[in-house]
Amino acid sequence: MARNSYTIGIVLIGVAIILLLGKLGVIHFIASFFWPLVLLIPGLLFHMLFFNRTLPSGVLVPGGILTTYALMFFYCNLFGWGAMSYLWPGFILGVAIGLYELHLFDRNTHRGVWIAAMILGAISVVFFVITLLFKLGVYVIALVLVLAGAALIFRRPRSW
Repeated sequence: MARNSYTIGIVLIGVAIILLLGKLGVIHFIASFFWPLVLLIPGLLFHMLFFNRTLPSGVLVPGGILTTYALMFFYCNLFGWGAMSYLWPGFILGVAIGLYELHLFDRNTHRGVWIAAMILGAISVVFFVITLLFKLGVYVIALVLVLAGAALIFRRPRSW
């Protein structure tokens, strides 16, 4: 009976500590920052289980997708969710990365997997460029004008 009450006492103290940390906001802070681990851990686990030859190569697709999305969400947690306004093509890129990993590590896959990965990757890059041009368009135009002006100044023969 003494051993049983000792275990119950430790459990009660543990529950009290968890309740106090929750009341102080520590658990909320940790959960709000580290929640992308819910995606990152399975993504990395899929990769690990494939490379340990436990699971077939098909798990590389969700592994690549989950890992990419988790990294995007960590970035947004660090720098603000406004970053998602220019990171959204990463959702397409995640699928492209997963398919490319499947093609890269399983030589028995159909060539269509590689083609799909390249098409999705290209679409993602195009959308990243378009998004950055819309977000930073004025700066890009100003940079192009400065470079064009500098080229005209330095290429012009000095006849004056």
